[in-house]
Amino acid sequence: MSKDSNSNGRIIGLDSHPDSFTAAMLVVSTPASAVVEKVFNHVPMGQLQSWARKHTNPDDLIVLEASGNSFQGVRSLEALGRKARVLESCHLGKLKTAHANNDRISAVRIGKAYLAGTAKTVWVPDPKTQERRDFFHAHQKAVRHRTQAHNRLLSYLSDNGVRLTRSIASPSEAQLRKLAQWTPSQWRVIEGMLMELRHATEQRQHWSSIIAQEVAADPLLLSLVRLCGVRDKIAFALGAVICDIRRFAEPRKLVSYVGLNPSFDDSGQQTWSGGIGGHGRKDLRSLLIEAAHAILRTSHPLAKWGKKLTARKSSVKLAVAAVARRLVVAIWHLMMGRWTTLEEIHQRLKTGRSYTLDPSLKFKPST
Repeated sequence: MSKDSNSNGRIIGLDSHPDSFTAAMLVVSTPASAVVEKVFNHVPMGQLQSWARKHTNPDDLIVLEASGNSFQGVRSLEALGRKARVLESCHLGKLKTAHANNDRISAVRIGKAYLAGTAKTVWVPDPKTQERRDFFHAHQKAVRHRTQAHNRLLSYLSDNGVRLTRSIASPSEAQLRKLAQWTPSQWRVIEGMLMELRHATEQRQHWSSIIAQEVAADPLLLSLVRLCGVRDKIAFALGAVICDIRRFAEPRKLVSYVGLNPSFDDSGQQTWSGGIGGHGRKDLRSLLIEAAHAILRTSHPLAKWGKKLTARKSSVKLAVAAVARRLVVAIWHLMMGRWTTLEEIHQRLKTGRSYTLDPSLKFKPST
């Protein structure tokens, strides 16, 4: 039985949807013999608090599968003094595909999976961290949108026999007009693509500015930019994803959370050791890998260590991952409060203007 369960209360599996939820109340003795006391099916989500106030008590433990509104559901229940947990959806999703499924079955399955201890508990971010995560994901989407819009324009130009050189990788409207004899219909297509590219570029600039302002206003995030390879985007991502560093008792736990520790398979007489990438936070890991690449292009002591490792192991990927791991260890120590006050703030962070938009639609760092 899960260590958080209470012998004096019930385990309530909650299968939540945007508009409704189904709750299964389990009377606990052992995970195998848990008895379904009652099921509330298709209750409107707007009645969650009134339902919990009427049908549950503080000794009950309510468990939900991780989904779009599960964090908000936990906050609403905790505001009433109820205990609630969010369970990782990966294991529960496999159970869902292996058995018959409806909302009643799902609610019971969620409760029993928690009792059996087979589903991990997900940390619920506080409102400030949730806000930062929303900013971070919006910025990531804006970056992808801008890249897609730019690539669509390049693809259309290539389809019409126009290949751009490095000197005009992001041409202005005036330059595009000179590249070929466009028909009126072709130019209408290009104008639409340019409008989409301008909008995507402005979106990325908007979120970049907000992120820079957030970093400049938070002493903890600002302390991270002193690390080689870490600037406002990565510092903000660390704050949004990690939040309370005390969740990680030691650096190796943070390394594992990010997914920079090597995977392995030790079974029987065979031992296999693989690379990284199969676990952890992919969004944060990709940024730290980029930071490691940037470090290796400098003369920083960590870069010198990484280059020696590259020469010894004959593997750039291995060295980059190793540098990223060491960077995460340094981040853990800084976020634990082992840093001194940053005396000067870079002008780019102080103004909150990370980038400026030029007529050629290409981002250039502010001077």
